[in-house]
Amino acid sequence: MQSKTLLPLLILMVIFSPLAIDIFLPALPVMAKEFSVSLTQMQASITVFILSMGFGQILSGPLADRYGRRPVAIGGILIYGVAAILAAMATNVELLLLSRLAQGLGACAIVVAAFACVRDKYNALQSGAMYSYLNSAICCIPALAPLLGSLLTEKFGWRSNFEFMAIYAAVAGAIIIFSLKESRPQDTVQHKKLVTVARYFPILKHPVFIFHALLVMLAMAIILAYVSSSPAWLMARLGLSQAEFVFWFSINAALNIVACVIAPKCLTKWGARATIGAGMLMLILAGLLMLALLGVNEPLGFMLPVMISSLGFSLLMGACSGQALAPFGDKAGTASALLGFIQMSGAAVIVGLLQMLPINEAEQLTVLMLCTLPVYILWKLPVVKKRITLDAY
Repeated sequence: MQSKTLLPLLILMVIFSPLAIDIFLPALPVMAKEFSVSLTQMQASITVFILSMGFGQILSGPLADRYGRRPVAIGGILIYGVAAILAAMATNVELLLLSRLAQGLGACAIVVAAFACVRDKYNALQSGAMYSYLNSAICCIPALAPLLGSLLTEKFGWRSNFEFMAIYAAVAGAIIIFSLKESRPQDTVQHKKLVTVARYFPILKHPVFIFHALLVMLAMAIILAYVSSSPAWLMARLGLSQAEFVFWFSINAALNIVACVIAPKCLTKWGARATIGAGMLMLILAGLLMLALLGVNEPLGFMLPVMISSLGFSLLMGACSGQALAPFGDKAGTASALLGFIQMSGAAVIVGLLQMLPINEAEQLTVLMLCTLPVYILWKLPVVKKRITLDAY
């Protein structure tokens, strides 16, 4: 399959996940009021989804290696659509969370299949560029979905957000069923048991994988902390209206789109190591700025550091994902699943633990951003550089 044909299909596939996260963010205060729970408790609908996406990949990856990328993607779309309908029908927060748990499982199967397709077709540097292009498509969703979600919530109520997800699953699913061809290589390693320690241990031993996977996890934790806490900080704490929240959220998303379009060019021109280094420096700068602006109770005081961190995130994600998966061409599905597990579940656990501490949302983001500093120092050590360097680095 030519890349010009594959890329649009992959974009349709990776959009499932951010759509399920971003479209109903403006409706969180309304949902919290209807279910008679706190806004913090409603944020669990995001964390549960991300956590489920991570753990589900432990099974989705081996399934993609055994049965192929196409059937796993189609199965994930079916689960995602049904779960969206159940969430739209939820009468209590417990049923909503269970629906989100199932929806996360469906989304993870789609994402694993998409990432495995990329690794099937491209080398390390090309994969990094493709991931950046996919990230740019993903970043369009935070810019557009809250606008749509705000309109849907205002006109039809918060349940219409989940109904829209179900409609998207039906339409995109039909296109994928008729257009996506199988890309699994013939030499893909398959184990007798779907989930075994032996399947993942060789990948976890690889220093190239583990370093870049942990860096992706940290970057993802920053984004998850921002997405889950921004409604509470901007609307509940600073008193912004739904429209004002969407405005600030969309500005950051638009910046993300530009950054993700530029990131593949940076990767091609600078190479992976320089791109990753620039991304880490952006996160460190964002953390220092957030620390300096902690006492500023204005939207810009919160959003400016977030915008800088978004630039760093865009530079890191494609390059780190490409490097992490590069050594595993014969088990791309399993490696992609393990990367997704570490990225999603690790980030969800980190953010969940941070939210239990007696610190506010801005302080949580400050801690996460500044955690990049020791990683950067470690990355600069010659002995570490030697162990995590690929020929294409």
